[in-house]
Order: sequence, then C-alpha cells, then structure tokens
Amino acid sequence: MAFAVNEINKNPNLLPNITLGYHLYDNCVRLGIAFRAAISLASGTEESFSNLNCTGPPPVIGIVGDPSSTPSIAISNVLGLFRVPILVHYLQKVNFTTGFGDHVSFDKNGDALAIYDVLNWQPNSDGSIRIHTVGVVNKGAATEMVLTLDDDSIYWNFETKKPPRSLCSESCPPGTRQARRKGLPVCCFDCLPCGDGEISNTTNAIECTVCPDEFWSNSDKDQCVPKEVEFLSYEDPLGISLTTASLLGTCICALVMVIFALHRNTPIVRANNSELSFLLLLSLKLCFLCVLLFIGRPQLWTCQLRHAVFGISFVLCISSILVKTMVVIAVFKSSRPEGKGAMKWFGAAQQRCTVLVLTALQVVICAVWLSTASPTPHKNNQYTRSKIVYECAIGSVAGFSMLLGYIGLLAAVSFLLAFLARNLPDNFNEAKFITFSMLIFCAVWIAFVPAYVSSPGKYAVAVEIFAILASSFGLLVAIFAPKCYIILLHPERNTKNAIMGRETQNK
Repeated sequence: MAFAVNEINKNPNLLPNITLGYHLYDNCVRLGIAFRAAISLASGTEESFSNLNCTGPPPVIGIVGDPSSTPSIAISNVLGLFRVPILVHYLQKVNFTTGFGDHVSFDKNGDALAIYDVLNWQPNSDGSIRIHTVGVVNKGAATEMVLTLDDDSIYWNFETKKPPRSLCSESCPPGTRQARRKGLPVCCFDCLPCGDGEISNTTNAIECTVCPDEFWSNSDKDQCVPKEVEFLSYEDPLGISLTTASLLGTCICALVMVIFALHRNTPIVRANNSELSFLLLLSLKLCFLCVLLFIGRPQLWTCQLRHAVFGISFVLCISSILVKTMVVIAVFKSSRPEGKGAMKWFGAAQQRCTVLVLTALQVVICAVWLSTASPTPHKNNQYTRSKIVYECAIGSVAGFSMLLGYIGLLAAVSFLLAFLARNLPDNFNEAKFITFSMLIFCAVWIAFVPAYVSSPGKYAVAVEIFAILASSFGLLVAIFAPKCYIILLHPERNTKNAIMGRETQNK
C-alpha cells in the first residue's frame, strides 16, 4: 500500500493538486480500534491507543487519505480510493515477504492472494493425534502455486519418517539420458543408454556428450577413454602367420641357392644360366624380406622403404626372368643355321646391362615418388569410429600406380615371350615353367587390386603382404622346384645328353 501511495503521489496526472498520506494502526483483532482510527483520521485528531496486549502476527489496517483535506473530503477520498483502477494497478506490483515469513502480493483485482498451511496428522506417545504444520503453499502473483515442504517432519502411515517410492520415474544413472514421455508429467521419463562414442557422467543427464576425436566411450558409457590403436603387429596372430611365411620363403631361397652353388657345374644349372638364376634367387629373397617392413607400427622410414623395396625387388625379379626367357629363345635360335649370330646379342654383359637398366627405371620412379609425395604414417578414423587405425598413407596415388604399373608391364612382356617359346624342345626348354610362373604372378596381382581397395584397416596391409608372398612363392616353386627335383632326386637325368634330348628319360 505504501508503494501504491508513493507511486500515485509521484504522478501529477493521477490526482492533481492532491497528496495522499496514510496512518497504520494495529487492531489486535479488535475491529473497534480500527474504526476509531478511521474516525480519528477523518476528524483530524491523532488519538493514541495504548495498553494493548497483542500477541502473534496481527493483521494491519491501512487508512489512506489526503492529510491536507477537510475531514469530509478525507473520508470520501478514503472510501473512493479503494475503488479506482489506479490503485489496483499499483497494488498488483506489491510483492514482499513479512518478518514472519508470509508472502504478501495482490491479484489483478487488488485482492490479497491466499497462503495455505500444509498440515500433517502425527501420533503422540499416548495415542492421541496432533496436527503439525509441515509446509506452506503460496499462490504467487503469477497464479503459480509454490509449495515449500519440510520432508523430515512428515510421518508416513504413523510409523516412519522415510519419502515412500515416488510415482515418478527412477533417476537415470550415469551412462544414460532422460527421454520425456509425451503427455505425462515432467518427472515421467525413460532412461535411454548413450550411443557409441557418447557418455553421461551425471545422474539424470538430459543429453549425452560426444567424446573427442581420439577418445571413445567405455562399456558403461560414463567415461571417455583413449581409442584402441590398431595396426598389423608382430604379436597379432595374423602378423605372426605372415612373418612366419616371410621367413620360410627366405630360408627356402637360401636353401635353393646352396643347392645351386653345390651343383653349379652340373649341366642343368649351367644350361639355365646360373648367373641369372642366382640373381633371381637373390631378388626373391628380397621380396620375401620386404614383407617385414609392412608389419609393425608404421613409422616414417618404414612407410618410405616398404613400397620402394617392394617395387625394386620385384622389378629385379621380373627383369631376371625376362632376360632368362630372351636367353632361352636366343639359344634355341642359335642352334639353327639361320640364327648362328643370335647369341652374340645376349652375352653375359648384355644380360647384366638389360637387368640393370630395367631395374634403374623403377629406382627412378621410386625416387621421384619419395621426393615429391612421400608415404607417411597416418591415423585413420574412417574405417571404424571406435579405433584409430595406424597406416601408411601412400602420399601420391600416381606414384604408387606407376610403381605397380611398371611391374605389371614387365610381367606381361615376360609372359608373352615365354608363351611364344613354349613349343621349344621340352628337355631343354625352361620357357614353359616361366609361362606358368608368370601366369600365377599376373593372376595374384590382378586379384590384389579389388581386394586391397575393399579391405579395411590392417587387413589392407595383410592383403598386400599376401599378394607379395603368393607371387614370390609362385615364382620360386614354378621355376626352381623342377630343377631341384632333378638335382636331388634324379641325378642321372642331370646330363648334357638328357638336357639336349639325345636320350630318353627312362634310359
């Protein structure tokens, strides 16, 4: 009321030339005192009211009027002021709490809003019942009911002070989030588990939080943990198998080299160009060993060396086979009258030079690739979101394609020449074994391309290793197994006459 009176006095347009004043009297639940106060105000006297023994929070009577007016005017102002909309307008803005904890406010009509006590019937020790105030319901100016409740002072079923189970949903634990149920109160919800890569570490979380890039949610979905790092390692069963196959191929190559070295003067070793045979075995050994560069955690030097060593080793291998095929054709032609001078173009020096030039071209391709767009270690999150896949990014697709393309070109030429020379005399001819080996080689690498592209993570590396091992074993077995078979198991066929076809195999 004081607020409303002050606002009216400050606005000269509301009650011009009139200043309102007020006196507050405590009626102590005695209405006569209030009426006498109103009359004293109207008559202009200031009667004091003493000897009043008041207890408790008494209501307050407010008398409003114009102190400068005559008594009749003051009374008319008092009676009429409570009916003007202006005062109602300002009463709606009144909002305060008394010293006794009661909230005072007025609604749109200027009426005081109700305050309700929440009572609880509680048992006494003698069996009687007492009524205990446990809370207050206050209807605010915005017509919103506000409940203040002392839970600890409530008895349930006269037996215990413990908040029986609520009809609302249970709290959502960490690792889940709330999902509101449509058409039901806000306390009714479902607890949905966080999705993969998301967590909630508080109770009743509204939303789940997405983990950072290199982290993933644990099994309880309440904590982000570092992602598992995946690469083809030596401890992995697949890595162990491929390493074993690589070392086995290397040992077989070394064993064949020992056999050829011990029988280097026999006709079958000399007739098939022992120098190129040893060079081919050396290149195959490098092919098997380069597999080890593909296994283990990718590092800069392993990423740079693995494809370079692989590409150069295979070109050295295919170049040796190509020259061997050309030598077989030249030797056969030199045995005929019209081809007496064929071998002068395929002497030892020409053979070495051809292999050297063909291999040097691959070295140049690798050097340009490594110097312009070198392969580097790369953390890949695209294959699977829950893991970090360590791999070697090839750097330049063009460089990798040229490396494989050059190997494929040499293999195709070798296959074509060996296929054309397949009709040479059987006992002397090595071309049919070369044809078979090149057929295996080309089939493996043609199948490699789609398998490599479609394989995820470390399995792409495993596919490339498998292609290297399969093609290397194919060349080793197809070219050298027949020779070792004759050297070790049928030495009687390791003669010049048998190789030249001048005696039958059963003699």
